Amino acid sequence: MKGAVERLPGVDAVEVTLMSERLRLTLDEAVTSREKIEKAVSALGYGIKPRGVAASAPTPASAADACGCGHDHGHEHGSSSGEAHKHDHAHEHADGTCGGHAAPASGMANAAPAAHSHSHGDDEPVAGDGQRRSWYQTAKGRLVVVTAALLGIAWASHYVLAPDLASWVFVAACVIGVLPVARRAFAALAAGMPFTIEMLMTIAAAGALLIGAAEEAALVVFLFAVGEVLEGVAADRAREGIRALARLVPKTAQLETPTGAREVAADSLAPGQIVLVRPGDRIPADGVIRSGLSGVDESPVTGESVPRTKGEGDEVFAGSINTEALLKVEVTRASADNTIARIIKLVEEAESARAPTERFIDRFSRYYMPFIVGLAALVAIVPPLGFGADWNTWIYRALSLLLIGCPCALVISVPASIASALSAGARRGLLMKGGAVIEAIARVKAVTFDKTGTLTEGRPQVVDLVPVAGADDAALLQAAAAVEAGSSHPLAKAIVARTQALSLAIPAAEGGRAMAGKGVEATVEGRLVQVVSPRHAAELKVLAAASEAEATRLEAEGKTVVCVLKEGQLLGLIALRDEPREDARGGIRQLSQLGVSAIMLTGDNARTAKAIAGTLGLDARAELMPEDKVRAIRDLAATGGVMMVGDGINDAPALAQASVGVAMGSGTDVALETADAAVLRDRVSDVAGLIRLARKAMGNIHQNIAIALGLKAVFLVTSILGLTGLWIAIMADTGATVLVTLNALRLLAYDPGKEG
Repeated sequence: MKGAVERLPGVDAVEVTLMSERLRLTLDEAVTSREKIEKAVSALGYGIKPRGVAASAPTPASAADACGCGHDHGHEHGSSSGEAHKHDHAHEHADGTCGGHAAPASGMANAAPAAHSHSHGDDEPVAGDGQRRSWYQTAKGRLVVVTAALLGIAWASHYVLAPDLASWVFVAACVIGVLPVARRAFAALAAGMPFTIEMLMTIAAAGALLIGAAEEAALVVFLFAVGEVLEGVAADRAREGIRALARLVPKTAQLETPTGAREVAADSLAPGQIVLVRPGDRIPADGVIRSGLSGVDESPVTGESVPRTKGEGDEVFAGSINTEALLKVEVTRASADNTIARIIKLVEEAESARAPTERFIDRFSRYYMPFIVGLAALVAIVPPLGFGADWNTWIYRALSLLLIGCPCALVISVPASIASALSAGARRGLLMKGGAVIEAIARVKAVTFDKTGTLTEGRPQVVDLVPVAGADDAALLQAAAAVEAGSSHPLAKAIVARTQALSLAIPAAEGGRAMAGKGVEATVEGRLVQVVSPRHAAELKVLAAASEAEATRLEAEGKTVVCVLKEGQLLGLIALRDEPREDARGGIRQLSQLGVSAIMLTGDNARTAKAIAGTLGLDARAELMPEDKVRAIRDLAATGGVMMVGDGINDAPALAQASVGVAMGSGTDVALETADAAVLRDRVSDVAGLIRLARKAMGNIHQNIAIALGLKAVFLVTSILGLTGLWIAIMADTGATVLVTLNALRLLAYDPGKEG
C-alpha cells in the first residue's frame, strides 16, 4: 500500500504504521485529490476511514464524510511556509497533512517498502457495535472457509466423478480462490508495483493450471488464504497491548454539580471540573486530588504494582484505580491529552522512527524481488532451451521459486519485533521513541545520571542551620526564603517549606537573578541577599576558617550546603539532605551486571557527591556546569554508546548530547516528550530494565532475520532441485512469516524488570 500511495503525484512523506494501522501523508491537493488517495487504497483491498472510526468494507468515502484525515472536520494542514494550521473542509489549500486509518487483514503490509508489497486486503476487524470480529467473520476468514469447502468438494469428486471431470472442480476451486488475490495484484500493478506476493501468487496459480497441476494449484490458493488469516491474527495480538491501554480509561465519570453528582461521558470532561471517584473505580481523567486520602493503584499507567497513598494536592492519572476511599479530583487535562492518550500516541508515532536495520532490509528487498523474478525466469527457460529439459518440469520449479522467493517474512521481521517491544515497554512504564532508539539503547556502554531527582528522591529537607554574625535561625531562614521564594528548584522549595513550617514571614524580594553554577541573589528590604555555594563564597573571601570547616564537615556527611550572604557578609549556613531513592543502589548494581558503567554528573560539591556516590556504588564527577556535563558525555561517547538520565528540564543539553537521553518522571509532559526514552515509575532500576528490553528486542530481530533468510535459502535450493513443490513453497513462505511474527510476539510477555 505504501508504495502505491507514494507513487501518486503530489504525495510525499508517506508513513504506514503497524501498531496503529494508520496511513499518514503530505498531499498537494492541487495535483491529487483526497478521493484519489482513497480509491488507490481501496483498490488494494484496504478499508479507509477517519482516525477513530472502524474501517469496514473497502469502499471509498466522500471527501466531506471520511476524507481519511485524523479529524472529522478540522484537519491539520501545512501551509506553503510549513506552519501548521487548521481549516474546515470548505477551505482549499495546496498542501495538506492527511492522516488516514487503513485496516488491512494483517499489519504486515503496513511495514512493506515501496518495492515490495504484501497487501492482505480488507480485514473488517471491527463490527458495527465496536466489538472485535472473529477470524471467520472477516473477508479473509470467509475466503478460507469457501476455498476449504471447494477443495473438499474437489477431492470428494475425485472419487465419485470421472478423473477429467474432477480436475475441472479443482480448476474451479483454484480460480474462485485466486480471484480476490488477482484483483489486488493487478491493482498494485496499475499503481506501479509489479513485485507483490499477490502477483507472484496469481502467476504461480495460473502457471500451475497451464501445466496441468490443478490439484496443487487449488491447494496452494487455500494455504495462501490460511496464511493470511494466521498473519492477521498474530498481528492483531501485537496491537492488543495498545488497545488494552486505551480501554483502561472508563467511559463515564461522576461529575460534581451544584445539584449533586451526574454521570457524564469521560471524554467530555474539561479542565477545572471536579469528578467523584469511588473506591474501586478507575480515575476518568488526569487531575489533582482536591479532597480525600486513598491508596491509588497506578500499575495500569506506570507498571508500579504497589498502590501509593495520595491526598490533597497530589497528581493522579487517568486509568489508575482508587482502592480505598472517596476522592474528589479536579480535571487538569482533556481526555485527548491525558497520560494514557499521550503514551499511546508516543508508541504509535515511535514506529515512524525506523531502526537502521529496518531501513537496510527495505533497501535490500528493493533489489531482492526483481532478482528472484529474473532467476525464476532463467530457471523456466534455460534448462529446456539449453539442455532440452522438460518444459513442464522446469516451469513448475520456477513457479515454486517465485513463491518461496517472496521476502514477506524478512520485511516484517524488524517492525514486528519493534512494535512488540514498544508495546511491552509501554505497559511497564518504559517508553522508547522508535526502532532507532531501541538499537541505540542496546549499544549503550555507559549510563550517566543527574543527582537531584534522579538518583535521589528530589525532595531535599533542611537538616542543619548554622547562623553566624549575630544572626539567629529565623533571620537566616527568612533571608534565604525571600531570595528563593520564586524558584522551582528542589533546594529552594525545601528552604521555603521549612520557613513556612515555622510560621515565619517571608519578606518580599526584588530583582531576583540566578548566577549559573554559583547561586541566586535578590534585593530584600533594600539590601542585597545572596544564596550561594560554599565554593563561590570562598572565592568571595567571606568564609571564616570556622565556617569553612563546618561546611566541609556537613558536605562530608552527604549534605548540600548553601551560604546566605547579606550585603557581602555571611549570615550563616543551611544544610539540606536529599535521600537516595530506595532502589538506586540496586539499580546501579543491575547496570554493572549488564556490563554497563554508571557515572553521576552533578553540579553539587565534590564532598557531597562523593558521599552519595560511595553509598550507591558508582563513580561521580562533581561541581559541573551544564557545559561541563556535555563535555563529559562527549568524552565518554568516544568509548561507546552513552545514555544520560535526567529530569528532562535542567539537563536538556546533556540529554541532547548523549546517544540516548532518558527522562524520569511519572507521566509528566517532560518525561513523555523531551527525551528519546522515558521511565515513568521514577525507579533507577528501570534504567537497567530499559537496556534489557532493548537488548532482548535486538536479539529477537536477529532471530527473525535468521529464520527468514534461513528458510528462504533452504527452500530456494530445494525448489530449484525439484525436491519441494508449489504447496511446500507457499507453506514455507507463509510459515516463515507466521514464525517471525509469533517470535516477535514473545516480547509482549517479556518482563524487563526481572534480572538475568
